Amino acid sequence: MGRGTIRAANGGRTPRLTALHTGNRVLIAAACPQAQALGLVPGMAVTQARAQVRGLDIRPAKPEADLAALRRLAILAARRWSPIVALSGEDGLFLDLTGTAHLFGGEERMARGIVRLLARAGFTARIAVADTPGAAWALARHLPAPITLCPPGAHEKALADLPTTALRMDEPAVELLRRLGIDRAGQLAALPRGPLVRRFGTATVLRLDQALGRVPEPLDPVIPPEAVAVHQRFAEPIATAEAIEHWLGELVPRLAAALEAEGLGVQALECIADRIDGVPQRIRLGLARPSRDPAHLLRLLTRRIENVAPGYGIDAIALHVRRAAPLGPQPVVERLDEEAAPDLAPLVDTLATRIGMQRMWRMRPIESDVPERSTERASVLDPPVRAAPRGKRDDVRQLDRNLPLPPWHPDWPRPARLLARPEPLDHVLAELPDQPPRRFTWRGHAHRVVRADGPERITGEWWKRGAERASVRDYFRVEDETGRRYWLFRSGDGERAVTGDLSWYLHGVFG
Repeated sequence: MGRGTIRAANGGRTPRLTALHTGNRVLIAAACPQAQALGLVPGMAVTQARAQVRGLDIRPAKPEADLAALRRLAILAARRWSPIVALSGEDGLFLDLTGTAHLFGGEERMARGIVRLLARAGFTARIAVADTPGAAWALARHLPAPITLCPPGAHEKALADLPTTALRMDEPAVELLRRLGIDRAGQLAALPRGPLVRRFGTATVLRLDQALGRVPEPLDPVIPPEAVAVHQRFAEPIATAEAIEHWLGELVPRLAAALEAEGLGVQALECIADRIDGVPQRIRLGLARPSRDPAHLLRLLTRRIENVAPGYGIDAIALHVRRAAPLGPQPVVERLDEEAAPDLAPLVDTLATRIGMQRMWRMRPIESDVPERSTERASVLDPPVRAAPRGKRDDVRQLDRNLPLPPWHPDWPRPARLLARPEPLDHVLAELPDQPPRRFTWRGHAHRVVRADGPERITGEWWKRGAERASVRDYFRVEDETGRRYWLFRSGDGERAVTGDLSWYLHGVFG
């Protein structure tokens, strides 16, 4: 009952099209409103469109992805607006509003709410409400208004002035009717049925009768997938941790079997224990990777039993899959190879039940000389990325600049803990230009340096940031009288004021 079109995502400056290969031809599959205003419509050859308009933004069409997105929208509509939703071709939906429109304030208010919701998601829609699916299809696609409400019993009159293409007939039948001078639905409806069937076949008359409501048109609804869940009620309430663990051991294998039947793996699981006083107890689990291993799921749940307060007793336990993902058959992995990488997902899930998934991450190297920009956070299960040795990267960069390598460029070790941003130091005593500090104060505590190594000079990335064209940092590894080692640097080379203000900072801690 609605039709979506492509919007220009660049402020309406460049007309955007999607192209589809049909045999030896490349045709326009969809066009943004600006392109349609220039006369570029779906079905037109792309070569003709390029000849008419210059500078088109043409991208390949993806019919399979569009159909999958339309099905997802249909499932959303079935859960939110109407239980009966069917696909209408490749760009529309049929919604049966019988018995549901009053829940949203009437047909008009419901239609406006749908248009606003789709607009926020980036879709342009046209909606028509009529007595029959055929009439709604025709009015939505052949009237310019975004919302069309056809009064009950008035659909035949509303269809009379529409072209015969609005009746969803085959193109050969439409072309033959046009040759006979019949180009309006009202003209076709006035003709006797017998000659029409003999001349055009039953399909043409069937489409006409479906649109006029003389023949019912069954819909093939899209059925939303049901959430996977298992339940267990008890004849007598349970109140001990041992009893809860026992019944979880019964429920988890049933849940794993249900997930295997659906080809899914659980990513978010919720256990709800219903107390007899009506206060539910919940255990929520998030998994780093889809899984349906009953032993692993049971271990995660039993570790959280201590958070359940049974009160006067629990009379039911249910396991609900809140989020799932496709999971095919899992291969058997032989662990005899000592070099095989271990699976970290069970460990990550175990830690996540205690500290939360948001507190775990993996550091990923980035091509940068500045230490605070050389790493970034990544998902804890992302494969590790090994960066090239720093010396080799800098050798290539120096050769590209035709500059000699500096003498202070060994492959210096990096601290185990790098601060998010360097912290300033106070009361620093050091000789210029290349001597390490003799003492410094950090976070209110004085430190006396007994050993030091350096400097390691790191220059600013002038090819990325113009403000760092002359900046220099001289890094030192120092050890204080208590044996603690720190990574310090001085801003500036100690000779030229343009390289830095000679202030000192602590950037990392070794060990």
